[in-house]
Amino acid sequence: MQQLIDRIQRDGVIKPGGVLKVDSFLNHQIDPALSYDMAKEICALYEGEKIDKVLTIEASGIGLAVMTGYLLGCPAVFAKKGMSANISNDVYSAEVYSFTKKVTKQVLVSKEYLHAGERVLIIDDFLAKGEALNGLIKIAAEILQQRTGVVTNLDKEDEALKTI
Repeated sequence: MQQLIDRIQRDGVIKPGGVLKVDSFLNHQIDPALSYDMAKEICALYEGEKIDKVLTIEASGIGLAVMTGYLLGCPAVFAKKGMSANISNDVYSAEVYSFTKKVTKQVLVSKEYLHAGERVLIIDDFLAKGEALNGLIKIAAEILQQRTGVVTNLDKEDEALKTI
C-alpha cells in the first residue's frame, strides 16, 4: 500500500538494530484514517470470502485488526503476550521471539474466542523475522480447519523502505 510506504518514509525512524519505529501513527499513537484505508485494502483482498474472526497479536496489530474486523463485520481477537489474571488457563499458545524486545514470550489466545471450523484472517502489523506471524499460524492450526488468509502490512526488508 503506497499510502503506508509514504507515511513510513515521512515519519518512520530506523532505530539501532534495524527496528522500524512507527509509534507516531501505527502503534503507540494510531492514525485512524490511515488504519481505515489499510483495512479497506485488506478487505478488498478478501472480498466475497467468509471470515469469522480476525486474529492478531498484541499490541501494535490490534488497531488494524479491529478496523478490519469492523469492516468485515466480525470480531477481532488478539493473542496476549503472557498470562494475566483475566485470562483462563484454557488457552491456545505458541512461543514467539520478539525482534524488537529480544525476548521469547508465550503468546496466548483463550479457547473461548477461537472455535473449530471458523475461518480466520490473520493480520500481523509488520513482518520483521516472521516470528509473530508463525506463532499466530501455529495457534490457528491447533484448532481451526482452515484459515482464510494471512496479511502483513509490509515486510521490513521491502526495498521501498530502504530509503528511510
